[in-house]
Amino acid sequence: MNRKRAALVLGVLLLIVAALLAFVLYKYRQGGDHRGSPTVEYVPTETAPPPVATPKIVWPTFGYDPEHTHVGPDVPVRPPFRRIWTAGGATLLEFPPAIAYGRLYLADGGGRVWSASTKTGARGWTYDAHRCQAASPAVDDMQHGTIFEVFLNRRPCRAKRAGDGEVIALSVGTGKLRWSRHIGASETSPVVIGTRLYVGDWLGNVYALDKRSGRIAWKAHTGGAVKGAVTVSGNRVYTGSYDGHLYAFNASTGRRLWRSGGDPRLLGTGRFYSTPAASYGRVYIGSTDGKVYSFGAATGKRIWSHSTGGYVYGSPAVWRQLVLAGSYSHTFYAFNAATGDTVWSFHANGPISGSGTVINGVVYFATLKGRTYALAARTGRLLWSFNDGRYTPIVADKEHLYLVGYAKLYGFAPR
Repeated sequence: MNRKRAALVLGVLLLIVAALLAFVLYKYRQGGDHRGSPTVEYVPTETAPPPVATPKIVWPTFGYDPEHTHVGPDVPVRPPFRRIWTAGGATLLEFPPAIAYGRLYLADGGGRVWSASTKTGARGWTYDAHRCQAASPAVDDMQHGTIFEVFLNRRPCRAKRAGDGEVIALSVGTGKLRWSRHIGASETSPVVIGTRLYVGDWLGNVYALDKRSGRIAWKAHTGGAVKGAVTVSGNRVYTGSYDGHLYAFNASTGRRLWRSGGDPRLLGTGRFYSTPAASYGRVYIGSTDGKVYSFGAATGKRIWSHSTGGYVYGSPAVWRQLVLAGSYSHTFYAFNAATGDTVWSFHANGPISGSGTVINGVVYFATLKGRTYALAARTGRLLWSFNDGRYTPIVADKEHLYLVGYAKLYGFAPR
């Protein structure tokens, strides 16, 4: 009798183990990479329109355009370079500046927004918000030039108060405050389209504000904190969320159009800190699950996913049917925008947290080990490097390349 009972118990245990193994295998296969189709929701001629409304505004927002393709203006600036000036000090500069009216506009980790001359690096005005800060400003020609910026909680910056954030508008000439709006703590670099200003916050909200007054035109909600910038393309607003989903909203009304998640894993899903990039009828985004994803812009259908071996925090750059993204695995990748196949990869000296930026056929990125790389975007061949830079390091105008180091800002000219 004891033998029969023991055999029965053993049989039940074997069934449980087999079921668990089958479940693990199922989840493993679900979470694997998926190759995309070049014929499904892919329009290779659909690219971001020029974002600049006036010749005085050279680099209006994080990632250059509202689609966040991270492809700058076609200017004759290529390595090698010679340094012409250095500005800044000891305070962290995590996000790149905007460029307009002959000045660079940026914010530091201490909550100060300031302007600097593009020719000399000399500092102009400074506005101190007395808050934590982690976002690029946006510049618009409203009222002869306006800077928009978002902030996190009040100092000390170690305090994690999710509901204590702010959006402000400043004069480009003087730094004088034009308006402010209290929202949740925010690190989403603003995007300006027409009369609307789009931002997100740690409370999981996405806002459309009237750029002239800061009045809330609409507010939509996601299931987790919105950390990266929101992306606007056509009449859709895209945002990643810490609930592991990518969302699309109607840009006019805020109505949710779709919600899609990344590949399932055995223990939950990844989170989206990365800012989405919209191009070719697709949305491209990185995830903390170590993958880069491509979703259909109209439907939210996952088209492809590709593992990188580490977290992907930065926003992908999308250039000439390549998706360019860095990973905590110390590797920078170029993927085929249609299928997700690896075109080339480059091993850097440390983890890559920020976004790559393409200017005149060269992709620039930095590592947390403090080095900026310049590669030929088509082939991945190393062209130049510089011993500073941590996150998203590069913006440019017709004459100069501007590099954001850990705490210093550099002006470079081609040799």
